[in-house]
Amino acid sequence: MDLVWYVSYGANTDAARLDCYVRGGAPGGGARANPGCRDRTPPRADRPVWLPGGVYFGLESPMWGGGLAMLDPDLPGAAPARAYLVGAGQFSDIAAQEMYRSPGRGPDPAEAVGGGRAVLGEGRYETLLHCGDMDGLPMLTFTAHWSSREVEHTPPSAGYLRVIGAGLEAAHRWGPVRTAAYLASRPGAAGGWSAEQVRSVLAG
Repeated sequence: MDLVWYVSYGANTDAARLDCYVRGGAPGGGARANPGCRDRTPPRADRPVWLPGGVYFGLESPMWGGGLAMLDPDLPGAAPARAYLVGAGQFSDIAAQEMYRSPGRGPDPAEAVGGGRAVLGEGRYETLLHCGDMDGLPMLTFTAHWSSREVEHTPPSAGYLRVIGAGLEAAHRWGPVRTAAYLASRPGAAGGWSAEQVRSVLAG
């Protein structure tokens, strides 16, 4: 397996944020730098996609503060996301950095392709999901092994909403009204952020 689609539904929907995982560096507003992938080739392509399930915010993001975006494939509906065509080794290194491991110590994408899911640890992004195929190549993402109902929901920070919003607008060609309404409706954000407040954040 040489190439895979890495599918992001959170901050990595923003290409500039993903670039910090590929080439290394700290995203604007982020609290730490990433070492980058061993192969620093930019993604070969990217596409807007939808994932079965829903995104919610919970726990606390060490990078952004506030709640962290996670995917629960058993929630009703579908989640907007962005798929990037990357090398299998790059996907492994991106996942490793999300798992707070060093590049070169990440998972083998094939672990999830066969069975649809691979639980690699107890952490927030240590479960790989095979979300189907596109152009004959597997679509892979990572999330937590627990469900939305099993974790306390936490409102996300303004900086985190801003970067996710930028990625969704670029990938799906959404305007700020639709983007803000979507983000404000997510469990964890709902009740902590109104659509009007999120629009203000996106505009800022």
